[in-house]
Amino acid sequence: MSFEVSPDAYARFMGQYSEPLAPLFADLAAVRRGQRVLDVGCGPGALTAELASRVGADNVCAVEPSASFAAAVRERLPEVDVRRSAAEELPYPDATFGVTLAQLVVHFMADPVRGLREMRRVTVPGGTVAACVWDHAGERGPLAAFWSAARELDPAVTDESGLPGVREGDLASLFSQAGLESTRENTLTVRVRHASFDEWWQRFTLAVGPAGDYVASLPPDRGAALRERCRRLLPGEPVEITAVAWAVTGRA
Repeated sequence: MSFEVSPDAYARFMGQYSEPLAPLFADLAAVRRGQRVLDVGCGPGALTAELASRVGADNVCAVEPSASFAAAVRERLPEVDVRRSAAEELPYPDATFGVTLAQLVVHFMADPVRGLREMRRVTVPGGTVAACVWDHAGERGPLAAFWSAARELDPAVTDESGLPGVREGDLASLFSQAGLESTRENTLTVRVRHASFDEWWQRFTLAVGPAGDYVASLPPDRGAALRERCRRLLPGEPVEITAVAWAVTGRA
């Protein structure tokens, strides 16, 4: 799976969903002025920008393993302290942040429990750790139609429904395993309108994430068949997608 892609490619693939998700997620975590906050796995900066607007860019730190994404956030938000790092080894002292957040990241961590433990470690006692992931297992995420079509054509396909945290109760369980307390599970819902089917489909040709990697692996005839199967599964134009994410908050 690849996230070493251009920030523009990621923005076209998932940004239309992550941008409206960010304020809902920040509201859930009760982010407010006066706090110092950390965005873990910031990508091109959808949540980082939202956090900066709430607490001031100089009170926001962000970590991201992708060099291209980290560079994009530095350019977009020069006052934010952006560092290249995996979630499992955060480059900050204990008890540094009032709120530590990970938007659409936990399911891609190499070791989710270790990553969440690191988020707990860098959060002040009593502070908030929050994470959200799409409900891929419940087929309510933004890629549900794509993976449904892929499974119809190839029942053996490995979709994203088996990733950590993408089903009801799983993310909360990971929080508990990481030693976080007072965990609460919620859902966050965004609605996105694509002007045409072609606009919706084009995102999957950018080789971003598991879905993009899958499309890139297909020979042209199978790629065309998948495209047409998606077209039949989706409603008429414009294509309107409702996407639901599981979101959990806990106390350090």
